[in-house]
Amino acid sequence: MSRVALIVVDMQNDFCPPDGSLAVAGGRDIVPTINLLLKSPKFDVKIATKDWHPADHISFAKPPEQKLFESFTTIVNPDDASQTYETRLWPVHCVQGTKGAELVAGLDVDMGKVEKDADWRIIEKGQDSRVEMYSAFYAPFDNLRQGPSTIAPFARSALPDYLKERSVGTVYVVGLAADYCVKATAEDAAKEGYTTFIVEDATKAVDPSGWPGVKAGMTGIGFVESKDVLN
Repeated sequence: MSRVALIVVDMQNDFCPPDGSLAVAGGRDIVPTINLLLKSPKFDVKIATKDWHPADHISFAKPPEQKLFESFTTIVNPDDASQTYETRLWPVHCVQGTKGAELVAGLDVDMGKVEKDADWRIIEKGQDSRVEMYSAFYAPFDNLRQGPSTIAPFARSALPDYLKERSVGTVYVVGLAADYCVKATAEDAAKEGYTTFIVEDATKAVDPSGWPGVKAGMTGIGFVESKDVLN
């Protein structure tokens, strides 16, 4: 029998007001809802992801030459230089070992339990300075969907193998931000064959006004409210 997983995406200080360098409006407000989901017996497997960037990560803007939120850079597949894509540049955020990279206070994650419970896992992503990684699965190159890269081992996280190891068949995705990392994680989960849902009152978008349009462009993903999940 397949199991159900809750993926809590990037609930970190740098993504939350009042002090986050890349704060999503209302980011802390969803913590109580996420905690209710974490406590629910509906979920057999629980994962919290963390952006975990080196200080020289390619997504960090370098003012004044590059403008925060406006400038873009080209990401090149470390395994195949013919594969590229453009990505937006952001303020420095979630640098490994900094307070900004820590999970927000109040999130119901007991690290002592995580270390002992095979069905609880912290998944780090974005450690390769050369590639952007919104998805908690892998950077958006086809070869990384097939398996890990020897050239860029951190461009694919532990999540794909972990979900298979725990016999997961359905995933619910929550956290930050709806229109970036939650979206990318849910889309890759669906592509991997998981029945996939986004819990809408347990996420916030960078651009709330654009979220309906983003949703309309997503396929193979269900949208639910926490009350529907918890009942």
